[in-house]
Formats: sequence, C-alpha cells, structure tokens
Amino acid sequence: MPEHYQDPEPGYPPERIQKSTLTNGLRVVTDHVPWVQSVTLGIHIDAGSRDDPDKKNGLAHFIEHALFKGTKNRDYIEIAGGIERNGGYLDAYTTKEQTCIYLRCLDRFTGPSLDLLADLICNSEFPEEEMEKEKEVVLEEISSINDTPEELIFEDFDRTLFGRHPLGRAILGTEKSVTDFTGNDLRKFMTDHYRPEKMFLTATGNIGHEHFIKLAERCFSTLTASGKPLQERKPFHLEQYNPFNRTAKKRIHQAQIVLGTVIPRDDASFYALMLLNTILGNGMSSKLNIELREKLALVYSTYSSIAFFDDLTVMNIYAGTDANKIEQTIDVLDTVRSSPDLAVPSADDLQSAKSKLLGSLLMGTEKMTRRMSHLATDLSYFGKHVPLTEKIAAIEAVSSEDISAVATLLLDESRLSTLIYKPSR
Repeated sequence: MPEHYQDPEPGYPPERIQKSTLTNGLRVVTDHVPWVQSVTLGIHIDAGSRDDPDKKNGLAHFIEHALFKGTKNRDYIEIAGGIERNGGYLDAYTTKEQTCIYLRCLDRFTGPSLDLLADLICNSEFPEEEMEKEKEVVLEEISSINDTPEELIFEDFDRTLFGRHPLGRAILGTEKSVTDFTGNDLRKFMTDHYRPEKMFLTATGNIGHEHFIKLAERCFSTLTASGKPLQERKPFHLEQYNPFNRTAKKRIHQAQIVLGTVIPRDDASFYALMLLNTILGNGMSSKLNIELREKLALVYSTYSSIAFFDDLTVMNIYAGTDANKIEQTIDVLDTVRSSPDLAVPSADDLQSAKSKLLGSLLMGTEKMTRRMSHLATDLSYFGKHVPLTEKIAAIEAVSSEDISAVATLLLDESRLSTLIYKPSR
C-alpha cells in the first residue's frame, strides 16, 4: 500500500459508526462527526421503481413527493417552514431500488427535525386536492426529462434492455400512470413497503448514538411491523438479456449515443469495476475524454457509468456528437473500449485511477450528505457498514489482472447493445 494511503493523514479522526435496532425493528446507524455543527438525517426505504405495482409505474417516486404535502400534524406549509426555520433543508430521491427522505439541520435542532421526518413517514395523509396539484408537478418533471435527450436516452436504453421487467420502467412513471394514481394506491404501497423491516434510519454529524436512539424510539413509536411476508422482487436473469442495436430519429440538434451491457453481480469485483470505470470514462484524464474530446474534438461530453443492482450490474458508455460524426464517434468508442491499455492498464494508469477514486472517497467524508449516502449504499448493497480503512485497502489491493478480468466483459461484442438518437432533418 503506498505510503500516503497506508493510513489516513496523521490525526485523521477515526470513524465512529454505531448500530442499534429499535423496539419496532427499525435499524438505526449513527456516524458521529464531532467537528461539525450539523446533523444529516435520512430514512431509507428498500423500495423503488422496480417495486411499483403493474400499471402503477412511478408510484414509489410519486409517494416521495406526496409525503411533503401534509400529515395528521402538519400541512405542507408547516412542513416546508418547520425545517427552514431551524436553519435546515429537506429533500428526497427515488432510484430503481430505494427511496430516501433526508434532511440536514443544525445539531441543536436534531430533536424537532427527527420528529418532522418521522411525521412524514408515519402520519402522511395525502390530501386529495394536494395530490392532484402534485400530479401536475410530476408531469412537468416527466416533460423536463423528455426535453433532455441525454437523460431520455438512458431511460430508453433501460426500457429496451430490460423489456417488460420492472427494471425497465422509468422511475418517474408515465403521464397516464401518474394521472391515474389514487390515495388508496399510495396508502397500499406504503403499507406494503414502508415497514420497519424494510427501512433503516441514518444520522450523520454531531450526534451521540445513545441520545439519538432515545429520540428515535420516541419519534417512531407508532411505526410497527406488519407481520406480513415481504414481497420478493422479480429477478432479472442474464439469459433474459438480448443485445440490441437501435437507432431512433428525434427532434434534437445533437446526436446521442449509449453503449452498454449487463454483467452478473459480483461483489468481489466491485472495486475493480469502479477502477475500470474511472480509467475508462470518469473525469478529464479518462481515456474517453482524452480521445474523443481533447484529441479529436468529436464531443463536448463523454463518460462511462456503472449501476449496481440487487442481482446484476449495468455498464454504460455515453457520448454526444454532431449528426455527421456518429460513425466516427462510434468507431473511436469501440477503439477505446477494446484498447490494450484498458484491458491491461499500466502501473501509472492504475495508480492514477486509485488516487482519483480514493480522493473522491476521502474528500467525500468531509460532506455530510455524501457520508450519509455512502453509509446508505453500504447498508443497502452489502448489508453492512464497510469501514473506510477496509474500502481504502480494497481499492489499493486491486491489481492490473483484476482490471483485465472485468475489462473482458466490455470486449465481448456479442453482449454489447447500442442505442443512437439521430437528429431528424
């Protein structure tokens, strides 16, 4: 292990992660960061768009919005004003597999802020008039995606890749599905998924564990386990994947290109995949950016990405280019993807990627919402907190041979899919 990463900088505070389970079964994890004056609270629900009922696409995401519209104790103005009067902010997000409601507040307001967060989860009422207004908000959000080709092409790629499987659904849903939601739909989804055994609570910042557990026991006392069996997610089997090559004409000015493939979930290769992604298409020094933008000026934006799911991993490469340069851009993408420098990275390239990934990881510990996000990812994906020192060691242990093993997954032409948005003239 290189000297500058053998141990975090002298005096770097050790992690103070503690875990408990409330009486009702809700898991609670605190990350004590005594050098800040804030606390970031997050309630994480193991439910996302792949859990939406048939013909109710977008329901998980809509609930994320609807929770803010009123509870038994607060109307939407009191919800918005309550947290801001305490110098904080409230936000949420939905992915294909998880929903998170989180807030950040000054540490002296942890008690009332946690009470607000619990109120949203335990006492939401979904007033009909507010739900109808919020549908219009979400419809505008869908329109925004439809007007953003770079975002839309990834939705389209997933829809084509996964077909009728729930992973192929757009997180926001469709205009029809959102319009048809009822209060009963929302309440049933929450009954099925907003259960202590499918949730965990995180607190990151200047908060003591025992004190926080007492607050959480009080605030979430009305949240009870249902006793019903958990709904199992419909798995996606790799043999269901049928590679495709599709071009669609769109009323856009710039061509959009996405290449991608599906690979098995393999936790042992997690950091090798992260480093491969870093070398290939993460940042200014990545091979994609150097070749397509800096050397050839074919693109303004190009990158690669990895999405980790319960049962598989999706790898993508993106580029936006002029309509007259589509073929040339794809040729260069293929050249970079199959390059020996990627399949067998040099010692310098590998060490540079490790430094970049470690830099992102370590600097992320200085941002409380990022710390919360990393903690939630550990718990959701690995089922446990992974200590920072263990992550550092795992990244440093990745060898060129490990990169080569995962890079071969990108070299298999028979497994590669391509989607192109071509500007219509």
